[in-house]
Order: sequence, then structure tokens, then C-alpha cells
Amino acid sequence: MKLGILKTDAVRPEWVPEFGEYPDMFIALLGKVAPDLEFVTYDVEQGKYPEDIDEVDAYLITGSKSSVYDDKPWIPVLMDFVRELHRRRKKLVGICFGHQLVAQALGGKTEKSAGGWGVGLHTHRFTDMPGWHDQGGADFDILVSHQDQVVENAEGARVLASSDFCQNAVCQIGDHILTFQGHPEFLPGYSREIMEYRREQIGERVYQGGMASLARAPEGERVARWILNFLRSDGDGQPGSTGSAD
Repeated sequence: MKLGILKTDAVRPEWVPEFGEYPDMFIALLGKVAPDLEFVTYDVEQGKYPEDIDEVDAYLITGSKSSVYDDKPWIPVLMDFVRELHRRRKKLVGICFGHQLVAQALGGKTEKSAGGWGVGLHTHRFTDMPGWHDQGGADFDILVSHQDQVVENAEGARVLASSDFCQNAVCQIGDHILTFQGHPEFLPGYSREIMEYRREQIGERVYQGGMASLARAPEGERVARWILNFLRSDGDGQPGSTGSAD
């Protein structure tokens, strides 16, 4: 299977030597659980898209410091691309900004949360267990870094998991779109760097709570296996109806 990563932001240059760019983080995570997976990166922030939408089997939209409602020319272009992927029922995974942009593009709404920033490790709980899930515990711990939230879901979206901070944390549309508010690709060290950098912006109480939460381990690899299960299934966990052979 070949996955197209739609890159929507750049990592701060001083952090790149240790953590890489956002596509590097996904390649490291997903490649660890599926070494045969192939990757192609498209820098959509710079207007780079595939010449043929079918040159990869599925797509993933990264996180970004941008908001989906920002007045930036590349954002509506990406929304149009998402609508085309949806029209063709092409497999798509959205992460953080990608989660929010999918909702915004397909009839939902994203705005700044009245609760402020969510940072560090948050526990999300599945209330609707899809077939691609491992059928283990309903709770999972995932690193987050966001102030925006989806407040109205895309048309036809199922909310699969929520947290005390974020009601619409994991959503699925049909058998072809899956989105997560959290960041399975983040390492605790990267989360720490972001919180240090935004300490004044997120506020001392939230900063301290976020830093303390890093004493627990995130379940990024578990989420990565779910994503792979979803991409390689019909969306409800049945194997093998989408994409080329592995």
C-alpha cells in the first residue's frame, strides 16, 4: 500500500534534527508497525498535489499551526481536494488540523474552544467500537496540542471517541474517512518542546498539567495499528477491499 502524506506545516528548524518534519514522524510511526508501507509526501502548503489522485492508495493530512478558518490561499484548495477524495470514496486519515479540516470541508464547523488549550497526554474513550479497533480497552492515551475543536461534525460523521476536553475526538465518515484530534505521531519529547515554547500562550496551570501528564506513556503505536487496519479494510474491519496489494 502507498500512502500520500499531505504536509500542512513545517517543524521549527531547531527541532528538526531530533524529531524530523511531520511526514518523518508519520513515516517512523506507521513504518514501525507496517514496514512494507510506502510513502509519498505532498507539501500542500506550498501547492504541491499528486498529478493523478490515484497515484497513491490513501491519504493522510498532518497537523498544522494554522487554523482551518485562517485566510490562507492553500486552505480552501486543500478543502476542495478533501471533497474530491470524499466524492471518490478514497481512503483518508486526518490528524489534528486534518481532523478539523475534514469536518470544515464536509459541512461541519471548527472554532476555538472555550476550554482553552489541550496539551500533553489526554485519555480518550471509545463509545462506538468499530471493526478496525483491536477490541481491547475502550480508553487510550494520546498526545494532544490544540486550541481549535470541531464543534459541528461533518455530514454523516460518526463520533467514535471523546474525552473530558474534546467531545469530537475520533470521527469516521462512511468506510473511507477516519480522523483523530490527537497526535499518535508525536513523541513525549516533542510534546514537551511545544509546551515549553507555548508556555505563556497556554497558561501556567495547563502547562503544568500537560508536563505532569508526560509521566504516562502515549499509545501511538496502538493508534497506528488502528489506522493501518482501517486503511486495509472496508472501514468496518473487514480485510482487503481498498488499495493495491501490500
